[in-house]
Amino acid sequence: MTPRSWLLSIFGLVLAVLLVVGLVQLLDSAHEAQPSAPLTPAQIRARLAGSPAPLAALHAQADELLPGGARALRARLAALHGYPLVINKWASWCTPCQAERVEFERASVALGRSVAFIGIDSADTSIAAARAFLRAVPVAYPSYYDHSGHLGEAITDSSFTPVTVFYDRAGGEYIHQGPYPSLAKLQRDIRRYALD
Repeated sequence: MTPRSWLLSIFGLVLAVLLVVGLVQLLDSAHEAQPSAPLTPAQIRARLAGSPAPLAALHAQADELLPGGARALRARLAALHGYPLVINKWASWCTPCQAERVEFERASVALGRSVAFIGIDSADTSIAAARAFLRAVPVAYPSYYDHSGHLGEAITDSSFTPVTVFYDRAGGEYIHQGPYPSLAKLQRDIRRYALD
């Protein structure tokens, strides 16, 4: 074998390896980019069975749109004292809220035995649209209806949507403006701001 043909063989082999590696990475990224199907309410209940009573009470009201405003939310927060807490402000008309809904579904199921999740449907003018939003992708927690948007602003210190507020066990607060693009990012923030 001549040095030239040897170099061409090595070059061909390296090119083939790079092509295979590139195809594998492309297939992996295409697989990750496709959203997985939402869990059913029965799957959610089964995965969260045996949660502590205050969290189980949230799970029992999964996907409900609760009335009562600030008074009802304050009573719920008092019942959850000492638990890490994630409050997500959303609205049915909010496209980024729709995009991040699956991330909250997955996080609320994965961490729902130790972290309390609550939604606030803020400044939504249509209860029917809000309920349709809740049915589209089930989550393991209820949302409080906030027609005026005042409760959502008071909790999140923002008129924007979506906004997520994290509370640790001691009541320390962190506010995240905007949607969560991935489950990994949401879970990282939950661990950092609510669980640590």
